Amino acid sequence: MKLTLKIWRQKNAKAKGRFETYQMDNVSPEMAFLEMLDALNKRLAEEGKEPVAFDHDCREGICGSCGMYINGHPHGPVPAVTTCHLSMRFFSEGETIWIEPWRAKPFPVVKDLIVDRSAFDKIQQAGGFISVNTGSAPEANSILVPKKYSDDAFDSSICIGCGACVAACKNASAMLFVSAKISQFALLPQGRVEAKDRVKAMVTMMDSLGFGNCSNTGACEAECPKEIRITNIARMNREFYKAY
Repeated sequence: MKLTLKIWRQKNAKAKGRFETYQMDNVSPEMAFLEMLDALNKRLAEEGKEPVAFDHDCREGICGSCGMYINGHPHGPVPAVTTCHLSMRFFSEGETIWIEPWRAKPFPVVKDLIVDRSAFDKIQQAGGFISVNTGSAPEANSILVPKKYSDDAFDSSICIGCGACVAACKNASAMLFVSAKISQFALLPQGRVEAKDRVKAMVTMMDSLGFGNCSNTGACEAECPKEIRITNIARMNREFYKAY
């Protein structure tokens, strides 16, 4: 395939960014999106030009670092996949693809398509822990948990913290991410010990970092690559109200 790439280039956090145009020929439909960017960077390096900076690590849809805005969608136009799992077969011959970083004040651009997502780390550090007895391992079934609760806790825990919810939200809200991290503990007895302190600390940190509030448009749920549900936000709100 022949493609036209419109890629956001920005030297550093203080520099003024801009879109630059690159023509790509002979793109295989079997390529992954990041492999296509690898091919572009190989060509740019051979031409003595600055490669496009973008984040990636596992390329297995687990770490969340590959996130970028593609044609108006976090991670691209295909639901429930991360950028690293996005295949070029979902694009058409001659298509123009717009690629840019997350757009949110708490996620400042580091360079090109890389943003600083350490704000999420600060939120988790504020309250993402549990107190457990570190003695000998207990019998697995010694604390009974209803299957629905354990399933819901697991579904919440698979959030990879990529930031797609923030990028999709018109208010740059992090409530889907924060609520998932709160829910994975709040639904289990092991997480109830610090439940009140946890939700107060994490919500307070989220607000202090400049993330917006939820206005229930549902864009975060629609764009989340792990399909985290906004029912978690309702649970977080209930936990927050109970804490006061």
